[in-house]
Amino acid sequence: MTKAKIRKLVTFVEETRLEMDRGIDPPTRKAACVAVIENPFSGRYEENLDLLMEIGAELGGLLGNRCVAALGIEPHMAESFGKSAMVGEGGELEHAAAVLHPKLGAPLRTEVEKGAALVPSSKKMGSPGQVLDIPLGHKDAAYVRSHFDGMEVRINDAPRSGEIMVAVAVTDSGRPLPRVGGLTKDELVGKDGLR
Repeated sequence: MTKAKIRKLVTFVEETRLEMDRGIDPPTRKAACVAVIENPFSGRYEENLDLLMEIGAELGGLLGNRCVAALGIEPHMAESFGKSAMVGEGGELEHAAAVLHPKLGAPLRTEVEKGAALVPSSKKMGSPGQVLDIPLGHKDAAYVRSHFDGMEVRINDAPRSGEIMVAVAVTDSGRPLPRVGGLTKDELVGKDGLR
């Protein structure tokens, strides 16, 4: 039985084919999937946030899987990932932390195969229609600069007061036209999550 009470799931796909009048071939692509869920602790302080942690575990796999499917790639072809949450006014920032941090990452890593690096994250309080930024980084090596990026998502009716927007983003590439140096994806080792 699922623990998350999901009002809606929304998937976004961004594909960049042209940048500064230069063709991007193959195009760079990002996908984000957002679950708008009921916040079980809205309007009250709760010391034990285990339920939100378990919800995070459910959503990591669900949202990661949907991102990979939206890109039409095999899991091992995913290159970067990120996670983010926005809590409606009835909740608190710690509710976002409980969903994102203890348990969401492991099932997300399963959906993208490996994922040795920490999953970049952000959390915020918000209201319906507010932009949620999802930071991105290479899934296996945090020092790959070409994959320092982000994706914005917005849902016109979320989060409502008693809700949390939980988002995962996955890419099949880095930024278009990367040229700021640093470790490249072809040089990474992917064992320590850094290089």
